[in-house]
Amino acid sequence: MASIDTTALEHNLNQVRRLVGNAHIWSVVKARAYGHSLRAALKGLSKTDGFALLDIDDARWLREQGWTGRLLLLEGLFRYEDLASAHDLGCDLVVHREEQLDWLEDAKKTSLKLFLKLNSGMNRLGFLPEAYRLAFHRLHALGYSVNHLSHFANADRVDRSPSVGDQMECFTQTIEGLPSGETCLANSAAILWHRNALGDWVRPGIMLLGISPTGIAQDIAHAGLKPVMTLSSEIIAVQDLKAGDCVGYGGRYQAKQAMRMGVVACGYADGYPRHAPDGSPVWVYGKSLEQTGVICPLAGQVSMDMITVDLTNAPWAQVGYRVELWGRHLPVDDVAIKSQTIGYELVCAIAPRVPVEII
Repeated sequence: MASIDTTALEHNLNQVRRLVGNAHIWSVVKARAYGHSLRAALKGLSKTDGFALLDIDDARWLREQGWTGRLLLLEGLFRYEDLASAHDLGCDLVVHREEQLDWLEDAKKTSLKLFLKLNSGMNRLGFLPEAYRLAFHRLHALGYSVNHLSHFANADRVDRSPSVGDQMECFTQTIEGLPSGETCLANSAAILWHRNALGDWVRPGIMLLGISPTGIAQDIAHAGLKPVMTLSSEIIAVQDLKAGDCVGYGGRYQAKQAMRMGVVACGYADGYPRHAPDGSPVWVYGKSLEQTGVICPLAGQVSMDMITVDLTNAPWAQVGYRVELWGRHLPVDDVAIKSQTIGYELVCAIAPRVPVEII
């Protein structure tokens, strides 16, 4: 089961406000709020200034639920046919390519608020500086309200180029002298570590979920964030092994001595990483989350529906005892780093068959 704590979402939003001062907040909820569900995000982030998302269907759903605040489509429109819907839904649009300029010029729906995207060094989406200024003047001449947006490539790193400073210099020089508009710059990493580069609007995503942009849980300890998702299951069998017994497909794990092995009802079909190595942490506790638990190491290949866990640290564990795969006691970043990935991927990969409880 995946439990989503909306009070933790609200707490994390308040922590972001503490960090960003007077900046407005776009809460980024793309990819089903990073696997946490739009319904939970709407409840826990109800005091945000706006939601930033990818799909116009998600924008429509939020409006149907009664959300009347700002909505930003982070990649703008994918088809000209969606422009009328975006207008009717009152969406703000990111504009990042020439074809989108043509659509806006043709439609002349000048009540739309636009965020023109500058490619300041990340080289994914956006206009290069000279083309950016031309695009701005083109939209401004049509009567659109045009704001300025860019995205940092390495706000979570100090050893990579372009740096936040490089990109800020490019951004500042490019918009200099243009008619005033709001600026939107900082992602989660910039909010945490580059508060001289926030802009008028910030775009927190992963930090709202209590997950580190760097993939290292300790890096965000200073921010006082709380984990929002807890993925839990239970022990469905216990095997008593002799020295030399092998466990699971391929016999990857071999018992060095007599031991107890717990079989947990969770596997890669639920979203647990198949490539998790032996030693990946699992939190084993009693029959409620309030009981004291301990870390037990994964032992053996992850299967479709099961993992196997060395119960040496939990000799009291029995069938029916609960385990936490990540969450309140075990940061998802700690699980991800063992599998050489990031927490983003794990929470986004929760499978549809996993029951979701919104707390």
